[in-house]
Amino acid sequence: MRNQPVAAAGVNLSGTTDSGGSPWHRAMVPWPLGEQPVNTNASPLLHTPLHHLHLELGARMVAFAGYSMPVQYPAGVMAEHLHTRRGAGLFDVSHMGQLSLAGPDAAAAFESLIPSDVIDLPVGQQRYGLLLNAHGGILDDLMFVNRDVARGGDIFVVVNGACKAADMAHIEARIGSRCQVIPCPDRALLALQGPQAAAVMERLSPGIGRLVFMTGGEFALRCANQSIDCFVTRSGYTGEDGFEISVPSGQAEALARALLAHTEVKPVGLGARNSLRLEAGLCLYGNDLDTTTTPIEARLHWAIQKVRRAGGARVGGFPGADVVLAQLGGGADAPLRHRVGLRALERVPVREHTALQTEAGAPAGEVTSGLLGPSVNQPIAMAYVPTDQAHLGTRLNAIVRGKPVPMEAVPLPFVPNRYFRG
Repeated sequence: MRNQPVAAAGVNLSGTTDSGGSPWHRAMVPWPLGEQPVNTNASPLLHTPLHHLHLELGARMVAFAGYSMPVQYPAGVMAEHLHTRRGAGLFDVSHMGQLSLAGPDAAAAFESLIPSDVIDLPVGQQRYGLLLNAHGGILDDLMFVNRDVARGGDIFVVVNGACKAADMAHIEARIGSRCQVIPCPDRALLALQGPQAAAVMERLSPGIGRLVFMTGGEFALRCANQSIDCFVTRSGYTGEDGFEISVPSGQAEALARALLAHTEVKPVGLGARNSLRLEAGLCLYGNDLDTTTTPIEARLHWAIQKVRRAGGARVGGFPGADVVLAQLGGGADAPLRHRVGLRALERVPVREHTALQTEAGAPAGEVTSGLLGPSVNQPIAMAYVPTDQAHLGTRLNAIVRGKPVPMEAVPLPFVPNRYFRG
């Protein structure tokens, strides 16, 4: 899960290569949601259905979660990031895992694996969830939608690419006797993100704009001389309004080309996806979340609905519930550390695994994600720090090349989210 990046070492936020230089210009390793790069010597890299299109567009390809993926295009990471904030960025996230949970007991079965309310999720609604181990540690974070499972539909789940094989095995082993667990390797996944995304999608499928944040449905998208049946959610990983589109693999390139034909849309790689999600205060599995981290330490308590908490109608019943609910209750069982947002007070980027100290020099945790935020034009980071150091305004020092870089705990997200809620 934590192999070092292969071939991405020269990427920086200007989109140019860098053989060293100042720490301000050296690359932040740009790995988004949950998928760490893998060793290319271990197995041949897989290709998404858009591989040839990426090459045609001049993408710089890297090994990522077992796939050859675009880290950036000729415009560069900074330009791609800023374009997504003001226009519409097209992301290929087909390496992620898609699966269907079907059968009359599917919702209750899935609810036994995660601390979310699955049973009462309305049709067409999407929710963020966490697969947990017996100690309350996070095996993966995921998204799921109720596609009318009670009337013969399914629960549609999207998991992280580097975790998908383990996730599917975990789910199958634990609830495969209660419902059908159906992988969907014949589907690609595209994301169109940014303030112009809705206008573009409306041209391809009039009426799709009725979706609001964290809802989804089946839509036919018009592309050249064909109509492509897709499952679309209004969601994403950038903090912007946007859509994620599950499309048959054989039609993914036609859809991508149709989207790119609109002047508002430009292709965006993994580098900008990472900087966008960090500015939005969103966690990256393998950096900000892992099997040693609980939802309460990560400040993801909002992903545990009231019905699954103490006093709720279906309290507990998920792996690690005793640990998680005790931490949620606070008091003597409160976690000893919390995730925080940090802003550097000097123009020195602070990267993951950088040690933190109090102003008095005592150890104070570690940075889990960090880079120059293109939209905020300053170094930003997320870190786990002792609970007594997790208050807004707390000053800490990041130790960069043996020198202290002052940082301040600030609210998350670093830029306001602009989700469309109607």
